[in-house]
Amino acid sequence: MAKQISPAGVMALKEALCSVYWYKSELRGFLQLCLSNPSILNKFNWENYKRQIASDVVDFLFQNPEKHIGDLTKICFEICKLNDFSNLKQLEDGTQKVEKARSAVERLKQLVEPHQDLAKEQDDIKKRQNQAAQKIKENKAVREKLDSIKNKYMALVSSENAQSRGFELEKTMYELFDLFDLDPKASFKNLGEQIDGAFSLEGTEYLFEAKWQKNLVNKADLAVFSDKVKTKLENTLGIFLSINGFSQDGVSAHQAGGAAIILMDGGDLMAVLEERIDFTSLLLRKKRHAAQTGGIYLNYYQMVATGNG
Repeated sequence: MAKQISPAGVMALKEALCSVYWYKSELRGFLQLCLSNPSILNKFNWENYKRQIASDVVDFLFQNPEKHIGDLTKICFEICKLNDFSNLKQLEDGTQKVEKARSAVERLKQLVEPHQDLAKEQDDIKKRQNQAAQKIKENKAVREKLDSIKNKYMALVSSENAQSRGFELEKTMYELFDLFDLDPKASFKNLGEQIDGAFSLEGTEYLFEAKWQKNLVNKADLAVFSDKVKTKLENTLGIFLSINGFSQDGVSAHQAGGAAIILMDGGDLMAVLEERIDFTSLLLRKKRHAAQTGGIYLNYYQMVATGNG
């Protein structure tokens, strides 16, 4: 989806849901098929009026774009495909209800048409990822090197020397960047700043930092790295790897406009090492998500849940 759905599009979506699905059971059944996590529907009072339920569900999704933009666009996409309203014809005043539903769908199409490349975008992502995975499978030397990197990483998992483990992680990541032809640069210092590494991808320079600590990386940790990145040229982004993840307040604070960093966790790294996704596809998907929604932390499992993994 190229952009977040507009407020007018949100209102049109609510109206379309109410018009197309006359019974609450039908509405719930449709939403269950569209949502990546159908249990979300348990948050709402289904004893309420249908219009209020539709409004509450859409508002919830709209207010959490970093998590639910895929769900919103999926719902819009499926509603806009509808051209059979036979479920309404059998009702009293069925003809009028059909016309109202058809009109609501057409109104939604007009407002969200720019977003309806969602399916194509997801298909393109899948195609690129499958091609990248196939490329790895067809290159024995690449697979052997990736397996070697994974073995080194798994040895670090059992290490109790935190300082040594952090240093070895930097070297492991350097090997990974090199394997994917990202022109990596080793750890360096610049005017007193310690940078764990850097690499290039599609004209963008990435500064890299990694932390392997028991606690979640917090707001302060991210602020230090973000400041380093923002002092560089405009085409520079930061990729921050925290093996054990990030605090919610830290993520929220650094995706509120003008974000210059993208976040990666241990689950992302294992997905790459286990050949479920190549590193380049992972990074580009994260970058695209950040550009479209402002969300800087989309992990591999969320990609899979939304059909983009």
